[in-house]
Amino acid sequence: MSDNKETYKEAIEKLRKIVADIENGELDVDILSDKVKEATRLIKLCKEKLYKVDEEVKKVLEELE
Repeated sequence: MSDNKETYKEAIEKLRKIVADIENGELDVDILSDKVKEATRLIKLCKEKLYKVDEEVKKVLEELE
């Protein structure tokens, strides 16, 4: 259930914030689980976007051959 309207850049920024909060110990234990779930969703979104771009680039390159 990824939000395709969310850009790769936005997802990466959110991930960086979550990681920084975890590293700094700024997250309450009760919130940690939700943040890890959100991070997992963001990672999946980024992977999907990267895979899609990779496939599109491969198609373009194949057309050039």
